[in-house]
Amino acid sequence: MVSIREASQQDLTEMAAIYNQAIEETVATFDLRRQTLEERQTWFEKYGGRHPLIVAELNGRIAGYSSLSPFRDKEAYSNTVELSIYISPDFQGKGIGNLLMKEILQRAASQDHHVVIGGITGGNAASVRLHEKFGFEFAGCFKEVGYKFNQWQDVHFYQLIIRP
Repeated sequence: MVSIREASQQDLTEMAAIYNQAIEETVATFDLRRQTLEERQTWFEKYGGRHPLIVAELNGRIAGYSSLSPFRDKEAYSNTVELSIYISPDFQGKGIGNLLMKEILQRAASQDHHVVIGGITGGNAASVRLHEKFGFEFAGCFKEVGYKFNQWQDVHFYQLIIRP
């Protein structure tokens, strides 16, 4: 059974492995080099309170994680957050993304966020389906804003307005 819970320090190594796989093999992130545990520790410390970081655990392994990050640093954006979800390749296609999305959106609502933004690299149909399943709507595309794997990448933005 999958357990969704707040991420802990003990999860950092597995979360780093998931993220580093995404760096090396996908365009889900525009980081271009593996992250050290120290770099991921600095990242980890940014979360808490209105910006949760959660994990999906299955059979003692971290299957994936999700977070809400500040969208922009200007005060008027304080109720808008950016969503991230990363799933281990070993657990993709098993409903982990659905579970993480449901929980992170509940946490967004409980923290009184108004808008959740998802940035999806062009061609990631599975991520588009997941976002649309939860009511996200296409908001626009930034063309050729990232260069990875020897080609320009577009980023499609999806947004969900949380209604009280």
